[in-house]
Amino acid sequence: MITETGNHPNVAALVYIAAFAPDKGESVNTLIADPPPDAPVPPILPPQDGFLFLDREKFHDSFAADVSAEEAAFMADSQVPWGVDALGGEISDPAWRSKPSWYLVASEDRMIPPPAQRSMSERAGSTVVEAAGSHAIYVSQPAAVAELIEKAASEVKSAAS
Repeated sequence: MITETGNHPNVAALVYIAAFAPDKGESVNTLIADPPPDAPVPPILPPQDGFLFLDREKFHDSFAADVSAEEAAFMADSQVPWGVDALGGEISDPAWRSKPSWYLVASEDRMIPPPAQRSMSERAGSTVVEAAGSHAIYVSQPAAVAELIEKAASEVKSAAS
């Protein structure tokens, strides 16, 4: 989402946390269309009323492998559905082409393969940090996430001074 909305004049920089960083004309659908043979397959259930959920029984292993079983169960039960249409939304003007970006690669991610994260972050020219963690790295490694956000904010502030 920040790839496009990051073009707002009030946005100074972008920070991606184990996320898709599409280029012009790309969508999540195009980025996931041809996974490598060894890539994990996210347990996305068939759409229900235009929305997608992850399979609750596979949620812990695929999305939040590095949090407790109890916490992963809570996260699975409280999933926010995402619209099927969101997968096809194409980027028209990626903000990372004109604004600095930082990217946290979750090296144990089973939703967006780490090689794909590395490729997208390199293409975007992001300052990259890697941390051992699942897709839910913002829960399992909050200090690493906060540190990267603070670093980005500090560097943007320094550049503006």
